[in-house]
Amino acid sequence: MPEVDLGFPRAWYELVDPDDADQVFRCDLTWLTSRYRCIFGGGCAGIYADAPDVGCCTLGAHFADDEDEERVAVAVARLTPELWEGHPAPDGERPVAREDWTGEAPGEDGEEPARTTRVVVRDGQQACTFANRPGFAGGEGCALHALALAEGREPLELKPDVCWQLPIHRSFREVERPDDTSYTEVTLSEYDRRGWGPGGHDLDWYCSGNTEAHDAPEPLYVTNEPELVALMGRGAYDALAQACETHLAAGRHRLAPHPADPV
Repeated sequence: MPEVDLGFPRAWYELVDPDDADQVFRCDLTWLTSRYRCIFGGGCAGIYADAPDVGCCTLGAHFADDEDEERVAVAVARLTPELWEGHPAPDGERPVAREDWTGEAPGEDGEEPARTTRVVVRDGQQACTFANRPGFAGGEGCALHALALAEGREPLELKPDVCWQLPIHRSFREVERPDDTSYTEVTLSEYDRRGWGPGGHDLDWYCSGNTEAHDAPEPLYVTNEPELVALMGRGAYDALAQACETHLAAGRHRLAPHPADPV
């Protein structure tokens, strides 16, 4: 089935952050109760037709800030050639340098260049340096993700923020009330094509709205619990999970299900 249209109705749920009365979470129940799962290595066509084996890793990852980059640097120091196909020192002849795995992307509207993971070409496909290709003995996919699994840790502890937050899109805005008070609204929704900016509409394939990627045995708020807890805190997540359960209890009569989900 073709990718569903972006403009379908959604059901939203708002809750005040139990840990911060000045913050309100606006949560997309349509997305969070959907049966989406990442199908990298199991049907993912890649966002560009000429790089089908590297999923959405073709452009490298933009670091959110210095803290994000430093956290990844600590993980990179533990990567071995057995886990990282692009390891710059496979014989252990030297330590991995920062320039081995970082790069820069041009800044927008005169801004400073953005810090990113290094982009390399391997097997004719451009991708993030940490993207292991099919046939690699250590397994295809993200080397940092593989390291986390090998160490019994959550991948979000080692990967760049933008990578582990997918497929959830988080945004912020300040909302003014009529009584001159205000609060911070934190929206948690689907990281669809629009999350990539204007260029997202030019991607050759994208997962979140494709039926092929909506076959998980459990809803997204369950499978992505660690990521949601990291984004909103345990108390807020528990309240959200209860709202999701109530929403799903309506069965086929629930408001605004995701159109890519199984009927």
